[in-house]
Amino acid sequence: MDEQVLYGKGLLTKDDIYLFREGRHYRLYEKMGSHIMEVDGVRGTHFAVWAPNAASISVTGDFNGWNTESHPLAPRWDESGIWEGFIPGVDRGALYKYHIKSSVNGYVVDKGDPFAFTWELPPNTASVVWDLDYGWNDSGWMGQRGEKNGLASPMSVYEMHLGSWRRVPEEGARPLSYQELAEQLPGYLNEMGFTHVEFLPVMEHPFYGSWGYQSLGYFAPTSRYGSPQDFMRLIDALHESGIGVLLDWVPSHFPTDEHGLGYFDGTHLYEHEDPRQGFHPDWQSDIYNYGRNEVRSFLISSGIFWLDKFHADGLRVDAVASMLYLDYSRNEGEWIPNRFGGRENIEAIEFLRIMNEAVYKEFPDTQTMAEESTAWPQVSRPTYLGGLGFGMKWNMGWMHDTLAYFSMDPIHRKYHQGQLTFSIWYAFNENFVLPLSHDEVVHGKGSLLGKMPGDSWQKFANLRLLLGYMWAHPGKKLLFMGGEFGQGLEWNHDSSLSWDQLQYDNHRGVKRWMEDLNRFYQSEPALYAKDFSQDGFAWVDFHDSEQSIVIFMRKDGEGRTVLVALNGTPVPRSNYRVGVPSAGYWREVLNSDSTEYGGAGWGNLGGVESKPVPSHDFFDSISLTLPPLGIVYFRKD
Repeated sequence: MDEQVLYGKGLLTKDDIYLFREGRHYRLYEKMGSHIMEVDGVRGTHFAVWAPNAASISVTGDFNGWNTESHPLAPRWDESGIWEGFIPGVDRGALYKYHIKSSVNGYVVDKGDPFAFTWELPPNTASVVWDLDYGWNDSGWMGQRGEKNGLASPMSVYEMHLGSWRRVPEEGARPLSYQELAEQLPGYLNEMGFTHVEFLPVMEHPFYGSWGYQSLGYFAPTSRYGSPQDFMRLIDALHESGIGVLLDWVPSHFPTDEHGLGYFDGTHLYEHEDPRQGFHPDWQSDIYNYGRNEVRSFLISSGIFWLDKFHADGLRVDAVASMLYLDYSRNEGEWIPNRFGGRENIEAIEFLRIMNEAVYKEFPDTQTMAEESTAWPQVSRPTYLGGLGFGMKWNMGWMHDTLAYFSMDPIHRKYHQGQLTFSIWYAFNENFVLPLSHDEVVHGKGSLLGKMPGDSWQKFANLRLLLGYMWAHPGKKLLFMGGEFGQGLEWNHDSSLSWDQLQYDNHRGVKRWMEDLNRFYQSEPALYAKDFSQDGFAWVDFHDSEQSIVIFMRKDGEGRTVLVALNGTPVPRSNYRVGVPSAGYWREVLNSDSTEYGGAGWGNLGGVESKPVPSHDFFDSISLTLPPLGIVYFRKD
């Protein structure tokens, strides 16, 4: 019944094939997969799939009773390995898979479409014919987002998992839809003062408990919460409210589900064949073959796709360290050295550089961020300088040291002050984001509040101190949902955040503190304009470990200065003399121990006048009350 399929009517040109095979086609989603179109006045869908080792491929779906013989595709004449065909009458909403008979060992399998724009609701696994038509309303945001996403701009990121932010208890505790999130999330983020939101991977994934980090639909937002257009509306609503949207993206590995990318045409097409290169022991998943040009085109097209079709403002690239090192999480003999005998994954390094170059060429007003947990040099430096080309890098060292410090009993902190101060030694080697992410509040690690030592008062005071220190430290900020109001329980992806805790003063106090931190942060260039320059930071005193006191300044390079003093003990310090760079009245603009945040009210009655008393190598100084387990910010009037 070949007459049911028309051939030679596809979207791919000779140039497309050339770029695809060169690894430099970055918009494959416009040509591959399923596309609704008209051929000779007849509406239908064109299908194109890469499977060079297939003996035959047909499209099977609900439109043909899942017949595996009635709608065969034909291989292109150019030896690209792409099979294609136009099927009249197949339209939006049709379910389908590719029935692949391999030329190798008689392997037969039904595969989902790697380029599908949406999929059936999991656990069902069929791809769905769809379009990406949408009328955007975010021109105002798009016109200014280069400034909003810039390295010299404030960036306070709310990291969240869509399925467990809020649920609907009266409807079986179901997650909110994209449409419901579009109605509720922008207002909340504006109330809290966050500048950006970062979604854990929305790309379609078979296992909900992977939080999206086991992605298979690299061109499809998960159908768990609605359609692609519904997700577009969510991003549109956020942009209309002045909120940037960052997406987690996982080009490091993919799950082994049969309907996915693994062993796609009876061969290891997307992944390495040798498990020492192609299988990830930590995640029991497949690793991409970055040396294969067609795979590079596929992955880079995915990254570009979310920036292009969904107006995302940036990509946070997951597990970069696992990509860079051939021996990552492997013992001796379990990995294959590169051609020079080293442990560096040369193909992955080249892929990351090309990917970043492509993103910044196509969308210079966006950002890429690396979750890279080692000391790999120049992650956030341009490729022409030998860097990987990311815009920013997560500062995992800061996160580990800071949480270790704040988790210990204050009586021991004087012996560990270096864990707070060491980060400044390397703070300007990269463009750092300070992350307190989802990874720190799962798998028995407890919530941020739960990590804090002491009784209830000390726990909340320590949490406010931690957040105040983080917002004062050089680097952009990222906080996982729930941390902004001191959720007591660690995160559970199967339930909502504990919003009911906001009936209690202590939790409301943390939330109010977070709101005020974000407001002041955005209003004060000294706290963000020079995040990535030594010129934006100066120590006043980091030697008073006996009293666990740290004092420093943030500067914007144009004369604005914020003085920050931290007291890591539950003992208030009165008449504590601090040198200041200029004489005058220093206003106390933030105090984590204020009673409105749930504190005891220790402070400086709104501010202090300096005196010509030398201290800390300055001619003038102020005498402060440093609240217990507190942090205070001052700005000179």
